[in-house]
Amino acid sequence: MVPGAPALLTAYAGRLDPLSDVRAAAVEAVRWLVDGADEVRVWCAPLSDPDRDRGVTVAQGERIARDLLGAAAFGGRVSLVEPGCVDAVPVLVVANGSARRSEKAPGHLDERSHDFDAAVEKALADGDAKTLAGIDLALGAELLATGLHGLRALGQQQPVRTSLDLADDPFGVRYWVARWSWS
Repeated sequence: MVPGAPALLTAYAGRLDPLSDVRAAAVEAVRWLVDGADEVRVWCAPLSDPDRDRGVTVAQGERIARDLLGAAAFGGRVSLVEPGCVDAVPVLVVANGSARRSEKAPGHLDERSHDFDAAVEKALADGDAKTLAGIDLALGAELLATGLHGLRALGQQQPVRTSLDLADDPFGVRYWVARWSWS
C-alpha cells in the first residue's frame, strides 16, 4: 500500500522534495511487491466526475501507481481492477488517511481524523483484516481519505506477514506505506 499523494509523481519532485522519505519508502515497497512478478494489479479510487469534466483521463491513483512502478523499474503488465479481485497477481493499493489532521490541512482540522487514522494505522501494522474490512466509508469521505474501497478489500485477505514501513502526515494528510503478504 502506498499513499495517493500527487506530490509523489516524479514530475513534482524537485531539488527540495517535500516527500523524499515517503517517496523512498513507497518505491522500496513497490520494488518488494514486484520482485519476480510480470503483472501487477492496482486498486485505487476511480476517476472522479469533476476530473472527467475537466478533461482528465487517468485517475490520480493510477497515475501515482504507474509512476512508482516505473521508479521501481517494473516493466510488466499493470491492470487497474476493482478492489477485491485477488489471485496470484501482486496488488498495489493506493490510498491515504484523512486530509483533515491540522488547521493547515487541505480540509482543515477535524478532530475525528486522528482516531480514524489511528485505527486504520494499527490495523495495517497488526494485520487486522477485520478492522480494515469494516472501515466507515462515510466517515472516511467526510475526512477526505482516499482509496478506502481498496483498504476495505485488503481487509478481505488474511495476511501471514505485515509491515508498516512509514506513517507520516506532512501537509496534514495521513500517509502510510505498508506491505501485506497473504496466501
